Amino acid sequence: MDTVISEDAIAAFQFTGQDVPWLLAQWAAKKPDHSLLIWEPKDGSSKQWTYAEFWTDVRRIAAGLASRGIVKGDMVVIHADNCPEMVLAWYACATVGAVGVTTNTRSVGAEMSYFIEHTGAVAAITQPKYAAMVRDSGPALRWIAVTSDDAGEPAAAPVGEGFESFDSLFGDADAAPVRPAEPMLPVGVMFTSGTTSRPKAVVHTHANALWAARVGPNNIGMHPDGVYLIFLPFFHVNAQSWSMWSTLGVGGTIVLQPKFSASRFWDVIVARSVTHISLIPFVYTAVAGKPIPENKLEVGVFGAVVPPLEQLLGCRVLPAYGMTETVTHATSAGLHGQIPVGSMGKATPGYETLVVDPETGEMLDDGRVGELWLRGTRGIQLFLEYFGNPEANAKSFTEDGWFRTGDMVRIGEGGAIFYTERDKDMLKVGGENVSAKEVEDLCRTVAGVGEVAVVGRHHPMLDVVPVAFVIKGANAPDDGTLESQIIELCRTNLSDFKVPRAVYCVEDFPRATLDKVAKNQLRDIADAKPDPF
Repeated sequence: MDTVISEDAIAAFQFTGQDVPWLLAQWAAKKPDHSLLIWEPKDGSSKQWTYAEFWTDVRRIAAGLASRGIVKGDMVVIHADNCPEMVLAWYACATVGAVGVTTNTRSVGAEMSYFIEHTGAVAAITQPKYAAMVRDSGPALRWIAVTSDDAGEPAAAPVGEGFESFDSLFGDADAAPVRPAEPMLPVGVMFTSGTTSRPKAVVHTHANALWAARVGPNNIGMHPDGVYLIFLPFFHVNAQSWSMWSTLGVGGTIVLQPKFSASRFWDVIVARSVTHISLIPFVYTAVAGKPIPENKLEVGVFGAVVPPLEQLLGCRVLPAYGMTETVTHATSAGLHGQIPVGSMGKATPGYETLVVDPETGEMLDDGRVGELWLRGTRGIQLFLEYFGNPEANAKSFTEDGWFRTGDMVRIGEGGAIFYTERDKDMLKVGGENVSAKEVEDLCRTVAGVGEVAVVGRHHPMLDVVPVAFVIKGANAPDDGTLESQIIELCRTNLSDFKVPRAVYCVEDFPRATLDKVAKNQLRDIADAKPDPF
């Protein structure tokens, strides 16, 4: 008989019997004494976990989660700066079958409330400095567990009553839940800013993590003796996937820092024989001019287009493109690939790419600029869905499965992809995505604001920072008062990196076709104004 099997089912079949705890258990059995996680806090009091120790502690916490009522499918918020507890908790959730919801620690209470309510999170794990905010933002949470310190630094004050200690989550490893592997089961949620007014909850599956572990090492030359230094936040895809899942794919080692440290950058690389790092602009700006020691640094991974960094860092710098929704590097050069200078490589095996005119749908293969579309299986190469957001899912995917990235690119020499720009309603502020529309929507709620346009103004360390142009409406106060009201409202409701650095009151905006605001001209005007920093 003829049997028709869907392409998605075939793709999922490739991960039969496999999930994240299966991967950890495999390495714990194969190389139990090899270092998996090395914690390098600010004060230098490092701590290490071998694969066997890490897997044991993950199962101990999984047992503790289960004893507190966490079951498969539950959402658990993990709101913390980089620390071992954050990593262990995420993998413990994966072991139970729950979903680790990692949230940006620069979020304010209003944003945190949305994260908790939107996902229906039932519990939270956090650090002392965030405990009160998380409690106030999630009054319906069953429990909140708090670490003993703030990412390696002593807690500034006691957290008070009503919280559980993180250490109390440790149970008996043998009591950890054991369940059949379900590769398409959701394992993590990250919130990513888009051009809509609310951040979207990107759902990753166990198969997404296994996919990244399978192809990520090939993209960046990660190997079993490799050591990946993570200083970018674990609540973003670069640290969780590009760095850690790529490392887990080959049984390598992670060195984790609370945050980037220019003063300790080379010291840690040398001391820990680091081979791989991820790069964003403020990193190479901070280390520029410093002497390069004799070290084993092999590869720096840079998102999208690579500036001339190899002499600056003394290692191979590889371009790669991806976003939270693509799980890992969707385009890359490969360790030995030859691509034109300035390109972001070609499609990573497993992904398909198109460059499409977003207005007409025409495929552009002749160097004209269009939107980058990507295709793969949802839940494997691409994220599973935007949780609780059918409108965003429908808008982001075509009927035949292409994901619209919003990034504008062109095809160049030899089929290489060249980045031109992202939809300018998305700002990249020191590595953080900021939706201009989200900021504009909030600014419009201030009495006296008629029209508002938020753009990025160039910044020497952060690439750009948001500034707001405002046309005053009826009964508006004076310019200074209106500026103060807008900035104060944004500080109360938005993460600090989203808050406009300046507000400029103007009579009108420069206009383009069909009276559309010419944001390119506003950016030029902002750059020409006196420095507000």
